[in-house]
Amino acid sequence: MLDVDIQFTRGSFHLAAKFTAPIPGVIALFGRSGCGKTTLVNLLAGLIDGATGRIELDGETWFDSTRGIKVKAEHRRIGYVFQDARLFPHYTVRGNLLYGAPPGVPSASAFDDVVQLLGLTALLERRPGRLSGGEKQRVALGRALLANPRLLLFDEPLASLDASRREEVLPYLEQLRDRYSIPMVYVSHQLDEVLRLATQMVVLDAGKAVAAGSLAAVSLQPALRNIVGSDAVGAVVEGRVAAIDADTALAIIAVGAGETLKVEARGLAIDQRLRLQLLARDLILALEEPRNISVRNHLRGTVRSITADGDADLIELDVAGAALLARITRESTRDLALKPGLPLWVLVKAVSVSALAGD
Repeated sequence: MLDVDIQFTRGSFHLAAKFTAPIPGVIALFGRSGCGKTTLVNLLAGLIDGATGRIELDGETWFDSTRGIKVKAEHRRIGYVFQDARLFPHYTVRGNLLYGAPPGVPSASAFDDVVQLLGLTALLERRPGRLSGGEKQRVALGRALLANPRLLLFDEPLASLDASRREEVLPYLEQLRDRYSIPMVYVSHQLDEVLRLATQMVVLDAGKAVAAGSLAAVSLQPALRNIVGSDAVGAVVEGRVAAIDADTALAIIAVGAGETLKVEARGLAIDQRLRLQLLARDLILALEEPRNISVRNHLRGTVRSITADGDADLIELDVAGAALLARITRESTRDLALKPGLPLWVLVKAVSVSALAGD
C-alpha cells in the first residue's frame, strides 16, 4: 500500500494530498498543469524539504514529520523518469542503462531482459545524440528499471514527444506495468494516457487531492468532470474478449455479470483483458428495446441516480453490476420520466467504445 498524507507550502501555492492506493500497480496523478502533480511526486522521491505529514510504502515509513523521520532520497530506492530523458551524452546507451545501478545489479540476464523488453538491443553502442526522442525515453525507462527500484516515478515522460513518438513509447510502458511487480506513480494531464496505463487514479485540482480510487470509481466523480469537461466524461469498465467474429470484424466483450459489448476487433485477441471507455455523450437511453436499428449494443440497465450537469443531466446506470454514465437533455429526462430504480435499455454504437489494453 502507498499511504500518503502530505502538506506542503511554497509561496502562495499550497499542496494537500491524502490518499491510499494498493500496490503493485500504476497510480496516476492526474490534473491540469500547475495543480501540484510534480511537487507531489518530488515529495515522494524525497527531493523537497519543508513538508509536513506522512509517506509510507508497503508499511515502511519514508517520511513522518511528527516522528522526525525522513529517509534520504538515495535510500528510498526510487527510479525516476522525467519529461526529458536526461541521458549522459558521453555515455553509450549501454553506459546510460548501467549508470546508477547498485553493485552487482543488474545480473546479465536481468540486463538482457530489460534491453529486450524495451527494444534496445540494436541501440546499445549508440550515443544519445543518435537517438530519436522515443528511443531516448525508452533508454530512460530502462535505466530507472535497472536501478532495482522499490518505486518507479514518471513525471509526464511523454509530454515532450510528438504524437507518433508518444504512440511508440506507450506500449513499452504497458509492458513494463504487466511484466514487473514494481509500484509506479505516473504523472500526466492527458486522460487517454491514464486510461491506458493506470490501475488507480488520484485527481489533483489547485493543490488538493479531490478524488482517489480505481479508474472505474474515479471516472464517475464530479471532480474529474470539472477538469476534463462534459465531452470527455465517461465510465471505465473492465472486460474480457469472449469471441471474435471475423465476418463482421467485431469482438464480443464480456462485462459485468453476464452482459456483453460488441466493439471493433482490430488488434484484439481471445481472452485478452480490456479496459473500455464509454463516453456519456455516446449512450442512448430507451424504455423499450429498439428494433431494426444500426446500433449494435442493446444493454439492460437500471437508473441509479440523476445529477444536473450544466444544461443537461448525467444519468448513472447499473448494467449487470457495472456503472455507466449517460448525458442527456433535461427534456429527455422529463419525457422518459427517469427516476432511480427505473429499468431501461442502454444503447451504444460498437464504433463508439474505446477499447484499451487492460492490466
